[in-house]
Amino acid sequence: MTEIAFHVNAPDKLDYACRLLRATQKKSAQVLVLGQMDALKSLSAKLWALSATEFLPHCLADAAPEVVFHSPIVLSVELPSSSPDSQVLLNLGAVLPAGFERFERLIELVGQDSDDLQAARTRWKHYKDRGYALSRYDVVSKAQTSH
Repeated sequence: MTEIAFHVNAPDKLDYACRLLRATQKKSAQVLVLGQMDALKSLSAKLWALSATEFLPHCLADAAPEVVFHSPIVLSVELPSSSPDSQVLLNLGAVLPAGFERFERLIELVGQDSDDLQAARTRWKHYKDRGYALSRYDVVSKAQTSH
């Protein structure tokens, strides 16, 4: 069953996403990042701006198939019907990612604005009602609890 973690109250979702992606790459995990195109392009720019020693190879999902296949981080506006064997799904968006259950881990990244928090509550309830074990990590207080 997919492990689901909510990282909430991120003051800057894209900066925090960079930190999460660095952590997943240290574990050599394949990651698919879902979000709106403008957020994905901004995230890509932030990833390109990292120092040479921190660089994280990535691409947009509409890149050439061989580039997507070899990229440890793929940025996409939707869950592709066929994608490389990503282990981690990082959701930057406000909607429930259809097909999330084919991933080992799902990380829901939630900012501080009320709309983002409300959408996250809806997703939390959806997962909880279906029996998923959920963990919550408050980015601001750095306190982690499991439910």
